Amino acid sequence: MPHGEVNRRTAWAGLVSGSAFAVCLAISSQTLAADDADTAGERLFAQCKTCHEVGEGARHKIGPHLDGIIGRLAGSLDDFKYSAAMRQAGENGLVWDRDALDTYLEKPRDFIRGNRMSYRGMSDPEDRSVLIEWLAATSVSQPGDPIESDDGAVSGPARSFADIVLALEGDPDYGEYLAGECVTCHQASGHADGIPSIVGLPKEYFVTALFEYKTNVRRNEVMKLRVVNLANEEIAALAAYFSGLEPQ
Repeated sequence: MPHGEVNRRTAWAGLVSGSAFAVCLAISSQTLAADDADTAGERLFAQCKTCHEVGEGARHKIGPHLDGIIGRLAGSLDDFKYSAAMRQAGENGLVWDRDALDTYLEKPRDFIRGNRMSYRGMSDPEDRSVLIEWLAATSVSQPGDPIESDDGAVSGPARSFADIVLALEGDPDYGEYLAGECVTCHQASGHADGIPSIVGLPKEYFVTALFEYKTNVRRNEVMKLRVVNLANEEIAALAAYFSGLEPQ
């Protein structure tokens, strides 16, 4: 074979090989970017997960579940006790589209004055965008769909103890008597100023959280000192009292 023909074939093979490598590199970069976005979104949601859940089996915690949040009317889930400010926002027509969520996440207290979200805000617009897209991708239900409680969401001693207390009929009047120590930190009005609100908190979440403090699943020395000596009847009474309150 002529030397020139060999060079041409070698050059063509190198071009094809290089092009294939470039295509693979582009695909790999796109996949990596998607993975990075998912990882970044999950990392950013770590700031929210103490109060909110999202995805299959999501339940209300201190705040409402965020499943189907994109397109949901503000303050519209029937089985969660919103602040009066959040309910009013929904009645005024506020819908959680991407723009509304972006503005709210930047400074929640400024966007809806009087709401009880304790989070002070996310200043970086790129972080807000990544989090909002992650929430949209993680949601598994349509806005307004009921979410079934997942009794297996918490396991171990805390779950077992919680089940025993949830079987009790708590006395809300006794709970009100016991609540004096709680409201030295958690505002009775339901407002939050750096400390999460417990007004209107679902019984199951309230009881489980207290046992998580008792058993060191959640680590907070102040809370552990407060709950370590509470009897089951006292926890049931507190849960009955706080779950029955309406946020102001």
